Amino acid sequence: MRALVRCCCGHLPVGGGAGRRPNPCWRALARLSASPGWEDGQGAQVREKPPWRVLFFGTDQFARETLRALHAARENKEEELIEKLEVVTVPSPSPKGLPVKQYAIQSQLPVYEWPDVGSGEYDVGVVASFGRLLSEALILKFPYGILNVHPSCLPRWRGPAPIIHTILHGDTIAGVTIMQIKPKRFDVGPILKQETVPVPPKSTSKELEAVLSRLGANMLISVLKNLPESLNDGRQQPAEGVTHAPKISAATSCIKWEEQTSEQIFRLYRAVGNMIPLQTLWMDNTIKLLDLVEVDSSILSDSKGQAVIPGSVIYHKQSQILLVCCKDDWIGVRSVMLKKTLTATDFYNGYLHPWYQKNSQAQPSQCRFQTLRLPPKKKKQKKKIVAMQ
Repeated sequence: MRALVRCCCGHLPVGGGAGRRPNPCWRALARLSASPGWEDGQGAQVREKPPWRVLFFGTDQFARETLRALHAARENKEEELIEKLEVVTVPSPSPKGLPVKQYAIQSQLPVYEWPDVGSGEYDVGVVASFGRLLSEALILKFPYGILNVHPSCLPRWRGPAPIIHTILHGDTIAGVTIMQIKPKRFDVGPILKQETVPVPPKSTSKELEAVLSRLGANMLISVLKNLPESLNDGRQQPAEGVTHAPKISAATSCIKWEEQTSEQIFRLYRAVGNMIPLQTLWMDNTIKLLDLVEVDSSILSDSKGQAVIPGSVIYHKQSQILLVCCKDDWIGVRSVMLKKTLTATDFYNGYLHPWYQKNSQAQPSQCRFQTLRLPPKKKKQKKKIVAMQ
């Protein structure tokens, strides 16, 4: 059986607490953890306090910071928070591997490539930006279940791209949630800890990721210091305020000149520009806009009086930028990619100026970028298996 990354444990006993009766789910998990499967499984006991044995699942830079904090805690022998730390990541085309794998190797941590998860014995799993399904049988191996470090204020921005959508939608507040993974549904489990931070003005997704990764790592360590209590005190997510953060595709980067305001285009640039350059059409050729800048009002005064429509392109010689008209205003572009990287001046000399020479009577509204509409991806069809007669 396959399931989204999740755990099936309920509230757990606190520190051996007298007078607390472990619930049936706790007893079931305790029996599971003592059963053969990982290592020899003989006489294994559920730990009620640190040091914990942790299996970490992660891939990217955000997850790397969480792993770094776990590793630092394991190295801190005085605190005795983590006894064992092992890592699961996913295969990568790069020989170096993803950031999590690079850190694990550098720190001499045991590292496995999915679907290999080793055969050790652990108390708790930790997931950060892993993006893979785990089997229910694997999840039930963890007496304390699996914790997820999610970079949003759940239930806002459930899904795989919360930081991007935070920037894309102009949120002024961001945050991190440490949650307990729940069966069958994604990002809906109980909240163990949640903290918010203001989003710095004009912050990019990469810059916000750095802030939230450090916050999330510190929050996770705080939860692990009081793990049974944190699980007992978990609160359900509210039903109101649910939003979703689906995965970003190449189509997201296509600017809609007639529909998007300058503010929306700059948000898009700050949200995805470092991963997927913004795209548009120039004379039926795809062109990527690499370096966007806000346009000073003094520059705009030079272009007044010209007949323009959304997508119209004008070269501003004094500032050496391209001015592009959008729904409500203008944006500036310093460099583009059309076969190769070009400065605004290169693009003017090689494309804009020759076009005006050939079309001397044309208006600026005829010289413009147009919205690039990518065809939807075709769904992969499952091959039918035909039985041989």
